Amino acid sequence: MAGLSSTGYIVISLAVGLSFGIFLQKARFCFVSAFRDFVGFKDTRVLKGVLAGVFVLTIFWSFQATFGFFRGFWTPMWGLGSFVGGLIFGLGMTYAGGCASGTLYRAGQGYIQFWLVLAFMFVGYILFAFTFPFFEVHYFGRLNPFEGTTLYLHFPWPPAVTGALAVIVGLLAYAYVVGRSTIPNDPEEGTPVGTPARAGVVPTAGGPLRAVEVGLRQLIDGTLAHLRAFVTDDRSLKKRLKDPWDARTAGVGMAVVAAIWFWVHGHWAITGAEAQWAGWLLSQAGVGVENVRYWGSILFIDANIAITVDMLMIASLMVGSFVAAWFSGDFRIRTPNRNRLPNYVIGGLMMGVGSRLAAGCNIANLFSGVALLSVHSVLAGLGILVGVYIMTRWMYREVGCAL
Repeated sequence: MAGLSSTGYIVISLAVGLSFGIFLQKARFCFVSAFRDFVGFKDTRVLKGVLAGVFVLTIFWSFQATFGFFRGFWTPMWGLGSFVGGLIFGLGMTYAGGCASGTLYRAGQGYIQFWLVLAFMFVGYILFAFTFPFFEVHYFGRLNPFEGTTLYLHFPWPPAVTGALAVIVGLLAYAYVVGRSTIPNDPEEGTPVGTPARAGVVPTAGGPLRAVEVGLRQLIDGTLAHLRAFVTDDRSLKKRLKDPWDARTAGVGMAVVAAIWFWVHGHWAITGAEAQWAGWLLSQAGVGVENVRYWGSILFIDANIAITVDMLMIASLMVGSFVAAWFSGDFRIRTPNRNRLPNYVIGGLMMGVGSRLAAGCNIANLFSGVALLSVHSVLAGLGILVGVYIMTRWMYREVGCAL
């Protein structure tokens, strides 16, 4: 507990959850929006926030690991099952219209449809818990045969060096993708000089290196412009707090808070705590969940079905979202679109089951796990991205996608 008393530990968990909820709501920070909007429209508003958070968190956590200021790595068993679980979750969250964290902050903001998504995620947790013995043998036992590990432990140099290298690789990859999608074709091979340039293809001159150069320039210019705007903003403090926040600001803020949580408790996760809430609520209704292996032996210690600090942190996240929305004038009850009810039901179920098969959601795997360079999370995160891509292409099949 990082030298904290039980009361201090609870206070920290509540403060961490409130902070996450505020950052998520103020920046409208959702992983579905980040990846779906990039695939569908090449919109990078939220994606830049996600990457900023992951890169900063990678630096923080790799330095914490180097100097021992952390609770330990998160390294589930890995294999094909990691990818498959992530794929199911990615399909589900895109179909539902919100990731695990996005569902929570929008529920706190008054969206009834995301309460429905959350409810059916809980149904998915319950279904998975009662069928866990089957999945334990036939899914995890066969598809995830490899011992959990992190790339930080596979190099002879300190984790801080590995973290820095990982961030450099990530920046170059992002620069290439963005640069490649913005460089116009060379007007050659018979193309009239006056023809408008078409985005999306790297010109013959320069190739991938030119794409990286253009992408890095855009990244640097955009970051400098963001910092200048942040410093020179002449709005009052109250106005700045009430208006929406830039996703990059929120991403970095969440990375700082997650680094504190890493020191106090461990990696940041959401759906595991939600699955605990599902078991606890059933126990309050008289169901003997302590006899259900997944709750009695996996999620809770020694079948002690009690509220944990993870559960408190998640509950306070929703409170933080509500407080932020109320303060900003964004809170109001929003009724769901009846035509989209299948999305909320099916998407929620897929998210609930998929998060258990992937041993985590977008936060545990893409935000926390990738920063921890967990092999499982890299595979699960890849599965989530593929799931988002497939479902986005299918949902926008009539109008087309940018990618």
